[in-house]
Amino acid sequence: MALPIRVEAGKNVPIYRQIHDQLKDLIYSNQLPSGTPLPSIRALAQDLGCSVITTRRAYQDLESEGLIVTQQGRGTFVAEVEDPRRESHRQETLRQTLQEAIDHGLRMDFSIREIRAYFEEGLKHAGSPHHRKQEEDKR
Repeated sequence: MALPIRVEAGKNVPIYRQIHDQLKDLIYSNQLPSGTPLPSIRALAQDLGCSVITTRRAYQDLESEGLIVTQQGRGTFVAEVEDPRRESHRQETLRQTLQEAIDHGLRMDFSIREIRAYFEEGLKHAGSPHHRKQEEDKR
């Protein structure tokens, strides 16, 4: 099973953390529902072109957070995540992302009014038939 994960070696974020964060988002967004089998540590490392140690660290962190479970002789699976926990993560992730965008816009000397206009423009684009078709094609 190939996961929709991309890692970038040149980023300021360690590769294990990129894997961890992307898997966490896939689990919390229910794109990887509970019970979904995950690739072995070796298979994921090979798919992503990184070391087994790197993928092992990501899996260990996710397991310690209760997001995945490893069953001896069977493999690694997505754990059951309660809806309130899932929703809390989704909301916090969106808030953080929006705040980072606002902070970046302010550092680039955009006014609040300009940032709001760009945000509104982005929302209009997201609601366009063309954008909805792109989202459907991803599924």
